[in-house]
Parts: sequence; structure tokens; C-alpha cells
Amino acid sequence: MSSAYTDREKLKDLMRSENNRFISTHPRSREAYERAKSGLVGGVPMIWMAKWPGPFPLYVNKAKGSRFTDVDGLEYSDFCLGDTGSMCGHAPDATVRAVQKQSARGFTFMLPTEDARINGEILAERFGLPKWQFTLSATDANRHLLRYARHVTGRPKIAVHDYCYHGTVDETFAVMDDDGKTVPRRDNVGMPIDLDKTTVVIPFNDLKAAEKAFASGQVAAMLMEPALTNIGIVLPKPGYLKGMQELCQKYGVIWILDETHTISAGPGGMTSIEGLSPDAIVLGKTIGGGVAVGAYGLTEELALRISSSMRLESIDVGGVGGTLAGNALSMAAVRATLTKVMKPKAFDHMIDLAKKWERNVQSVIDEYKLPWQVSRIGARGEYSFRSTPPLTGREASDDDDFELQQYLQLHAINRGVLMTPFHNMALMSPETSERDLKRHDKHFREAVQLLFG
Repeated sequence: MSSAYTDREKLKDLMRSENNRFISTHPRSREAYERAKSGLVGGVPMIWMAKWPGPFPLYVNKAKGSRFTDVDGLEYSDFCLGDTGSMCGHAPDATVRAVQKQSARGFTFMLPTEDARINGEILAERFGLPKWQFTLSATDANRHLLRYARHVTGRPKIAVHDYCYHGTVDETFAVMDDDGKTVPRRDNVGMPIDLDKTTVVIPFNDLKAAEKAFASGQVAAMLMEPALTNIGIVLPKPGYLKGMQELCQKYGVIWILDETHTISAGPGGMTSIEGLSPDAIVLGKTIGGGVAVGAYGLTEELALRISSSMRLESIDVGGVGGTLAGNALSMAAVRATLTKVMKPKAFDHMIDLAKKWERNVQSVIDEYKLPWQVSRIGARGEYSFRSTPPLTGREASDDDDFELQQYLQLHAINRGVLMTPFHNMALMSPETSERDLKRHDKHFREAVQLLFG
């Protein structure tokens, strides 16, 4: 059997049935969507939300812990968790109390609070980098670091992995063509410049390609996830991460690890687990319990290179900053989340559940002899439509099946399960329970039986 699902007519029939079920059980979401179309592009606050399966998106009423309720009163086990933004669970009590308390004191001042200092100390202890800065998103953190890297090295280009994702950073929307050349990723909206002028793309798990790129003397920084997560999970081969670290040191390339998603591996992300020594680390939404925030950590050496090369009179207008960055509200949320929610014990529970989720999915794959496989990073798991784990982003992309994904996603939604959008990915929170796992297992087994039984 091929990894591709070949009975497309059956898939269309199944999708039609799920669409009808969705429409009949979500009248209020449909009403909300129809009203929203008059004032919102596509009826949603961000147009990509229209990509969710079904003729209209769910509209959420409230959420707590591992579950949320939509405007039709239907409850869902949430394995999406805001695509990691709510990895701590929805509305964690400690974060809610901190936000409420700080709200009464003021939201933003363009001045530091004591919370920021404490947050920097905690992140330094967990990730091993001593100097920290805060932004409103991981995208902003990545943008800032790439500017700093070009500034202090005097080099024009950055390197990224094929089919990477680092938020809406212009330089990263590039892939490799069949000849290995850097080209724009498909549907790159309003591309500002030819990306081969700013970016070098290399395959994941390919140290030879990395060395060839770095030896040109043009690369200021290597921006990468320790494992790819936005094209399906692509895990590093043994020795790849340490090898990349050595190459960056050899060629003076600033090594930036984006742990926005791979923080699912543990309190210090894959950086801590793998014993890595990057020049910089990027974190995002998770550390604020869902409140908008990002952060980046620096070595003492890189922090000194940056600070000693900036002129005080123009430090606020050089392309790095943001008047709401490091605001008092987000700093209060981060402090409460790090100290009272994202504790090591919480990760033990989350990872244990992710292992059970992985076993459940694998048992169905084995039972139906499917050419699919499961990968996991700590509390995050994903199955893909191929018989072996992908080693590169291209391999993961080539075996993607959007229509099949949409069917599985909608089948899950119709049975009270929300997966990470446009993936087959599940994330555990401290509040996720065996009940949630049973819901997913029931959905997955039934969906596979309908497809292959």
C-alpha cells in the first residue's frame, strides 16, 4: 500500500458526510460566522483561520484547562492548545491571578518592572544563557536576532532549513528547488526581495550542506529549530545538533535555536536535554500562559558584541524594538507561568501522556497495517502519511496530503477533539487527562476504520 490515500472518491464522500454533520451541529458558529463576514476579512480575525476544515470555523465561548466550549455549547478536548500558546492549559489559575493583579496596576509603561528581572533569571537557569530580552512574539524575537547577527558579523545572509517555519520572518520564507537553489516558498505573500539575496537554504540533517554554506563567509546566522515542527515533526539524527554547533563555532556563524515549539521537550527545551550551547535562543507564546509574549536569550559574548556596537542616541530607531515589548502585563504573566505552572513536574505528566497518545496511535497504525508513522518531542506528538520518519523537510512535505488531513481534522472536531490545525499533531498540557486521550483514541480508530475498513 502506498503512503498516499488512493480512494479519493471515498474520501470526498466521507468529507461530505462530516461537513453535513458539522453544519447540523454548529448552527450558532455558523450564525456568528455569517455576521462576522460584514466586518472581518473571511469572517475571521486572521484570514488563515478560514483554513480550518468545514464550511465555517468554530467560534469559542470559553476555555479552561485542557478543554474549551464553543458557542453551541459543545465541549472539546483540546490538543491544539493555541498551537503551543496554551501549552500550560487554558486560563491557568496562577497566570489569571497575576494578570488580574497587574491589570489594576497598569498594563504598559515603557519602563521595566521587577518581574522582568526575575523572568530573565529563571530562563537563564533553565536554558543556560545568561542575558535575556523580551518581545511580543517569537517572530519579533527572530527578527531582532537576525538584525543583530548581520550587524555584529557584517555578513549579509542567514541560513535556514528547507521547509522551516519561524513565524512571519521575511528571510525564512524560502525553500530549495530541485537543483538545490534558494527560491521563495510557494505563495509567499508580497515578497519584498529575492530571497537568494538574503537567505541560504539547507536540508535538515545535512551537515555537509551546512558547511558548504558557512564556508562561503556570507552567513551571519543559522536560525533553526532543534527539530522541525511545522512541516510535521522531523527529528535530528544522532550527532546532527552537536555537529551544527561545531560548524557554527568553526565559521563564526551565530547559532540561533528557535525553541518556540520544541519547548515541549522539557522545561529547558531540547537545548537542555541535548546539552547544547547556542549563541541565542528564541521562545514564544508558551511562557506567558497564552498572553502575547516572546523572548530571546544571549551568551555573554554575543550580548557584549551587540551592546558595544549600538549608539545610545539611535538605539530605539534602528529596527529592533517595539513600544509594547516587555510590558508589565506580559512580564507578570510570564513570571506566574514559569514559577507556578511550567514546573518540571508538569512536564513529567505531559510527557507521560504524550507517550500513551503515541502508543495509542501506533496500535491503530499497526492494526490496519498502515504505511504511517508517529514521531514525538516530549509532550508533542504527530503522525505522518509515510512508513518511516522523515529526515528532511522536503521528505515530510512530499508525503503531505492536505485533503486527508482536513478529513481527519473535521472528523476529530465532530467528535469533540481539536488537533493542531493543518497537521496531525497533538500537544499535552498539565491539565490533559486520560479522558482526553480516550476521546482522541476513539476518534482516530473510527476515522481509520472508515477510511480503510
